[in-house]
Amino acid sequence: MTRQYFGTDGIRGTVGQSPITADFVLRLAHAVGRVLKRSEARPTVLIGKDTRISGYMLESALESGFNSAGVDVVLLGPLPTPGVAYLTRAQRASLGVVISASHNPFDDNGIKFFSAQGTKLSDDWERDVEAVLAMEPVWVDSAHLGRSRRLDDAAGRYIEFCKSTFANNLTLKGMRIVVDAAHGAAYNIAPKVFHELGAEVIAIGCAPDGLNINRGVGATHPEALVEAVKAHRADMGVALDGDADRLQIVDAQGRLYNGDELLYLMVDDRLRRGEAVPGVVGTLMTNMAVELALIARGVTFVRAKVGDRYVLEELEKNQWLLGGEGSGHLLALDKHSTGDGLISALQVLQTVVRSGQSLSTLVKEVVLFPQTMINVRLQPGQDWKASPQLAPETRAVEAELGQSGRVLIRASGTEPLVRVMVEARDAVQAKLCAQRIAKTLTA
Repeated sequence: MTRQYFGTDGIRGTVGQSPITADFVLRLAHAVGRVLKRSEARPTVLIGKDTRISGYMLESALESGFNSAGVDVVLLGPLPTPGVAYLTRAQRASLGVVISASHNPFDDNGIKFFSAQGTKLSDDWERDVEAVLAMEPVWVDSAHLGRSRRLDDAAGRYIEFCKSTFANNLTLKGMRIVVDAAHGAAYNIAPKVFHELGAEVIAIGCAPDGLNINRGVGATHPEALVEAVKAHRADMGVALDGDADRLQIVDAQGRLYNGDELLYLMVDDRLRRGEAVPGVVGTLMTNMAVELALIARGVTFVRAKVGDRYVLEELEKNQWLLGGEGSGHLLALDKHSTGDGLISALQVLQTVVRSGQSLSTLVKEVVLFPQTMINVRLQPGQDWKASPQLAPETRAVEAELGQSGRVLIRASGTEPLVRVMVEARDAVQAKLCAQRIAKTLTA
């Protein structure tokens, strides 16, 4: 059964339009509460949010919906998504809920959930929730309503957790770091983490007004970080997105490092220290250069579907620790149960401090392959897989590229588009090959 409301990372949309309305979110929380009560008589749920103005409305709706099903609620206030995941586990809560649309603009918002173990929940769980959503509500009586309270030191607890993942014998003293929190959930947390570990911190994107999250700053607009690093002559810059689960890093020369390169760096650090890294998980979009560099180091590389939840599933299936996406969602499962921009940044900084080498030196083995992406808009009712030229042209391109490139063709999950991506050592070859395949879809 397909899911009606849940996407790859919870439920997301434009505020005031279905399903991101107060009445739907109240019914959603009520349905989730009923699912929780199948296995627990008195569940407790933690709710955190980013800095969007709509967070207040959705927080109230969630609180009411859970209480109406007999579920207790603990309000965390503004807190990064991975902070909610951590506290859900640390507080032995039944569920964690995050109100955020991540890197989207302020007029979007969303709801996502974490299990009691601080991990993303399965597709089957989401289908159960949608099945209960389709039923009539079952409001509990006054004697059995849930209660609500606020956890006042949520941010402080999460700050200490982040710091605990950085080696005790290392310090950031002597480093000047620009920290960009995208005017999002980490605005009052990220600067303190780096400052308390000894760094001189220059904060940008740390003045939310409810309307400016991700606007011209953060991991999705790293040009602001590049400019600030150069202007302040900083040693490094760290950019997070609105809910602080993804990361981009800039070095002193203003060079930007994406998630693929940072994933390789995290693996390399462990191999240098003699730790075993049997395998790493990327996605269908991970740059081929990373795969080849890891294989050359004797590390198995597996590709998951796009989305950090699918990376996590592959890691758990193989009992591995490290994985991530080029977008900056990075996982180190011996540090945290989910992707965490702050903790990933600390792992990178730890590597730089420990080695005494620059980022560019540490990732010199990874020369990213040029990628060409062409979005082909489909006609209404067009069955793109039925194109008679698509399969033979794709095989011809793959034969031409050999072991020095790859082809990825996939449909968009949100628009009537097919994305044709070709990766090759030569940028001109990648572009021409992508154009050849895309042409078969418009013929």
